[in-house]
Amino acid sequence: MERKIKFTQGEYYHVYSRGVEKRKIFLDGKDHERFLALLYIMNQNTPFNFANFLKYHKLEEIFSEKREKPLVSILSYALMPNHFHILVYEHTKGGISKFMMRLLTAYSMYFNTKYERSGPLFIHPFRSAHILKEPQYLWIFSYIHLNPLKIKKINIELVTPKNLSLAESFLNSYKYSSYIDYEGSTRPHSKILEMSIVPEYLLKTSVNLKDYKKWLMVENIEGYPRY
Repeated sequence: MERKIKFTQGEYYHVYSRGVEKRKIFLDGKDHERFLALLYIMNQNTPFNFANFLKYHKLEEIFSEKREKPLVSILSYALMPNHFHILVYEHTKGGISKFMMRLLTAYSMYFNTKYERSGPLFIHPFRSAHILKEPQYLWIFSYIHLNPLKIKKINIELVTPKNLSLAESFLNSYKYSSYIDYEGSTRPHSKILEMSIVPEYLLKTSVNLKDYKKWLMVENIEGYPRY
């Protein structure tokens, strides 16, 4: 299937995919951690032998491994039981396509070996949306981080103190999203992100990283555009 969206250097994109037949792609914590490790190490312009690395190192040591020049900048992400969302900025021509090919191939090989299955794990091709305007960026940035609330079936559109408290508590405990990295976490997984490339308009307006949580949890759900 031919891709409708052509990727361009210096532009932002929302990339996402789900399991074939809507099947779950993360069945336990080790699956999530493997995907996060691949998010970090496969984002470079030279191939990386992950299997060889694991012969001599523990999985969590991957975040101490030096990378070559990144193909993309990852600004946010969230892993869900049967899909994932990533917000990226393309640095080099073909960077997104090359990164996603490496990421999805490496994870599919791991998953199929572990669970003794064969065939495609993800729908093909992966989906994408070009982020062109400020409202789109502001919305997708929060949409990605709020997505895990569906796991606990927390309806954030009901703006009540109880709901906001439940949402905040869950998001702060959910390890498979970049939300907690923007909350000040110093975990090794923070190296997945390139926060310095967050658009300037996000930093210059009242929607800045200092009051990020307030905007994410309350202001955004009151009318930012959907697409």
